Amino acid sequence: MIEDLAQHCAQATDLVPALMTTETIANPEYDPAKASRQASEEKKDVAKTDISPEKTEWFPSGQLTVPLATTMTRTSAVISSVLLFALVARGAPTVQLGQTAVVGRSIPTFSQEFFAGIPYAEPPLGDLRFRPPVLKTSLNATTLDAAQYGPSCIQPLGGSTPGGLPTSFALSEDCLTVNILRPAGVDSTSKLPVMFWTYGGGFLSGSSVVYNGSTIVEQSVARGTPVVFVSFNYRLGPLGFPQGQEAMDQGALNLGIKDQIAALEWVQRNIGKFGGDKRKVTAFGQSAGSILTSILFLNKRVDKLARAAIFESGSQATVAIFPATRRQNIWTSFVAGVPSCASLAKAHLTFSCLRNVTTQELLEGLLTSLAETNEQVPFNPVIDGPEGLIPDLPSRLLSQGKFSRIPFIAGTNLDEGTALTSQLINSTAAINASLISGRTPSVSPTLLQSSIKKLLELYPDVPALGSPYGTGNNTFGLSSQYKRASAIEGDLDFHSQRRLWIEAAANAGVTTFGYLFTQPQPNGLPQLGVAHGSEVFYVFGTPADTSSASVTISRIMTDF
Repeated sequence: MIEDLAQHCAQATDLVPALMTTETIANPEYDPAKASRQASEEKKDVAKTDISPEKTEWFPSGQLTVPLATTMTRTSAVISSVLLFALVARGAPTVQLGQTAVVGRSIPTFSQEFFAGIPYAEPPLGDLRFRPPVLKTSLNATTLDAAQYGPSCIQPLGGSTPGGLPTSFALSEDCLTVNILRPAGVDSTSKLPVMFWTYGGGFLSGSSVVYNGSTIVEQSVARGTPVVFVSFNYRLGPLGFPQGQEAMDQGALNLGIKDQIAALEWVQRNIGKFGGDKRKVTAFGQSAGSILTSILFLNKRVDKLARAAIFESGSQATVAIFPATRRQNIWTSFVAGVPSCASLAKAHLTFSCLRNVTTQELLEGLLTSLAETNEQVPFNPVIDGPEGLIPDLPSRLLSQGKFSRIPFIAGTNLDEGTALTSQLINSTAAINASLISGRTPSVSPTLLQSSIKKLLELYPDVPALGSPYGTGNNTFGLSSQYKRASAIEGDLDFHSQRRLWIEAAANAGVTTFGYLFTQPQPNGLPQLGVAHGSEVFYVFGTPADTSSASVTISRIMTDF
């Protein structure tokens, strides 16, 4: 595939975090026009939020980090009927799902209603660990407290991975939940369009709790086209993307994608009760979330789950897709790090043991595998055969027209490669080795090497031509090879993929749109430029730069 992409990169006419996830939740009270107010003034508004001040760290940017460890467990989701009746008496929004009253909370400042932590699948515990999700068809309770987010899925916290969630976030394997934000006054007759968000994080980190859709919903109401915002959690790392022969034999591949499908199926069954229209679902996501969503488009089944999509910095082949056995060593390393199963690491008979260990042991295994690999994305989607979600290489499927005809928007940021390129890279040999390592095994090693040689010729070691673009000969104290490698990374894995996909879809008669996000980031690191993930803050109405230009662009991005 790389030989085809070399040509696409060479023909580029639009020069176009590590995978980043924000560590903060946008403050529901944040108004970009008032961003200059001091933190002390912001604290006066704490009573307007639904988060107690002693559990809130305030920032002048209008964002806040929330310690959730004491509030985010599934067992606390079903609370006593006395407390729930008190919530209802207080005017808390309630939606009836079967025999269960789902009680959310009002956000009066925005005239919105919020329902969170609703399970869409059975808890993937015990025998259901490392298995496809089982759709939740009944909540098995009279009432469900849906006033708070559920826990995030298992992942390294703090500085363990780039963009990792803060250590204060609660984690659980029982994390498969959806969240719904709607305008106040909506009911089952409203039939509003639905925006279905999938977060990124390199298939290793991320959570729906990070993304506040209040501005998206508020702005939709202001422009006269109100929407319902939906987000969800999916399994990550080895729990969501098992690797190796045994995972293939067990039918345990691409579980995170199957979680996404289950969440979309739950939306089809239930969103009408919350005022949404199941026929008007737009799936959108960023980075890994965009990749997952784009993979769905390789299957006709998505036609019954969504009518359109928006892809931010990610398409089917943004990460190299291989058979499951390609990363067998990573899976072996993971099992070897699980104390109770370490002796079985090379036996290919690990799943029975892994289904009976504690969550903490699984996390130990994950950290061990991460420490022993130099793979940028060690746990990711894999080819899973003729009846699977990824039956073949995406490039082949696109060339054969084997994809959904649903309309979409696909975009990338100007300097996609900068945050994904090592700032220690300092030679042509290092770039060459990195390109080979990330794309081996290939169909033809000889062809791979010749294609990389051609790429290096197309991208000379000239700082003024490198990424971040528009920065002349400035190398920011780094080797000039960093800008060269960043340009290759951005074009090869993002910009060329966007063009390739849009071209294939347009040739098949699909309505497509593309964008290139180039808004300068004055508060960002200069060597990153308009980096991977920069646009997310604008989409959710919280640009770090609150100039009038940034606020305007944010409104445009939100209106997509």
